[in-house]
Amino acid sequence: MTSSTSLFIEFALEKKVLQFGDFLTKAGRNSPYFFNLGAFNDGESLKRLGEFYANKILDTKIEFDMIFGPAYKGIPLVSASSIALSNKSKNVPYSFNRKEAKDHGEGGEIIGSSIKGNVLVIDDVISAGTSINESYKLIHNNGAKISGVIVAIDRQEKGKNTLSATQEIARKYSIPVISIINLEDIIKYLETTNGFTNELELIKKYQNTYGVI
Repeated sequence: MTSSTSLFIEFALEKKVLQFGDFLTKAGRNSPYFFNLGAFNDGESLKRLGEFYANKILDTKIEFDMIFGPAYKGIPLVSASSIALSNKSKNVPYSFNRKEAKDHGEGGEIIGSSIKGNVLVIDDVISAGTSINESYKLIHNNGAKISGVIVAIDRQEKGKNTLSATQEIARKYSIPVISIINLEDIIKYLETTNGFTNELELIKKYQNTYGVI
């Protein structure tokens, strides 16, 4: 585990983004942990979050001309990431979409830069893949190409079949899907940190039932 991975997990624990308990997922599973990126809800947290995304984006070496954040959670993520990237001497256009197209004023469903070239999508987590599928269609309809996806966490769970949701998206569109952390990272962190014995046991049981490594 890299130091940046540990720092992100500690950051998520500090802000109660990563929580332990009994949570019902979209897939109808009772999960012993929950990751809510919306709890990074102040200026300092959003700034740090953008820096984590920017570092991961630059580490991946994915070629892109602009970044895109699908509504709604992708909106602050793409905004924070673009600022953090500019602070690292990489100034790129960004845009995000409305859930419903606007029929007055500037109109349309895109806010920010026009979608063009190679587009890197920024999101929080891939569950059913709905927002990524919608983003792909939107990007494709604008004559551009999706070059990859960056998310905060990969839960590494089975999707519809034996692949995880992220693996399904990566295979479907032949693109890299990269996460800042994944479930295996969380497990490794808990194994080396005191005070999480019960949480670690429950997460390992959950991984044995639903996990994809």
